[in-house]
Amino acid sequence: LQFRDDGFTGEVKVDSIGSGAGFERFCKTGETDIANASRAIKDSEIESCKAINRNPIEFRVGTDALAVVVSMENDFITDVSIEDLAKIFSSEAVLWSDVNPSYPAEPIQRFVPGTDSGTFDYFVEAVMLPVYGKEDKENAKKVFLEAQNLSQSEDDNVLVQGVAGSKYAIGFFGYAYYTENDDTLKTLSINGISPSFETAESGEYPISRPLFIYSDAEIMKTKPQVAAFINYYLTYVNDVIVEVGYFPASEDALNAAKQAWIDANTK
Repeated sequence: LQFRDDGFTGEVKVDSIGSGAGFERFCKTGETDIANASRAIKDSEIESCKAINRNPIEFRVGTDALAVVVSMENDFITDVSIEDLAKIFSSEAVLWSDVNPSYPAEPIQRFVPGTDSGTFDYFVEAVMLPVYGKEDKENAKKVFLEAQNLSQSEDDNVLVQGVAGSKYAIGFFGYAYYTENDDTLKTLSINGISPSFETAESGEYPISRPLFIYSDAEIMKTKPQVAAFINYYLTYVNDVIVEVGYFPASEDALNAAKQAWIDANTK
């Protein structure tokens, strides 16, 4: 939308289909000019791209990290394993003591994003799926949604207020939003790793993932509007990325992406 607002008069079509499906369209069928992804491209996908004469160029554009938050009044949990975090948000646990006998025998009050949220999908994928779903995402989602005392909202303000209001509440949302409310909430470390720009960017923090876009030099050469869009994207991404709950890419990563664009367009 911003690209159009600033003067582009052509069509920009965006489909939300997940990283794997996006690479299939970009590398196998060649339907798309750009692939968005929340993971790096796989070797097998690179081979598929090469089979249709595409050489994918990677542009790191940001990092997605979730903050798991509790009230400032909470005095019994500071760190949690992925396994226990999944249990906290499952129908298996009603009381905190169901997760760990040292926790209070009080109901877990859960405040979480709505099911239409990408944040919800990512939490299910990164936390619930390894413990309750293995390869069955629907079962992992079911265990989550059938938990007692579950309040869902697309409004992060509602989640903040809910968690801040009870010693026994817990919730999650994008880390960038937590930083705006760190006077009323505390984050939990996961597997002993606290969330930060550095641990998210490196992937050390367990519920973080890189954000990339991919294209190809020949596509940018034959479709200058694609090159212009990527250049515009890399120029302005850090101005807007925090607004949608992500970390910006580091200066080094973004400079490397800009250099990759220059290299692709000056050959």
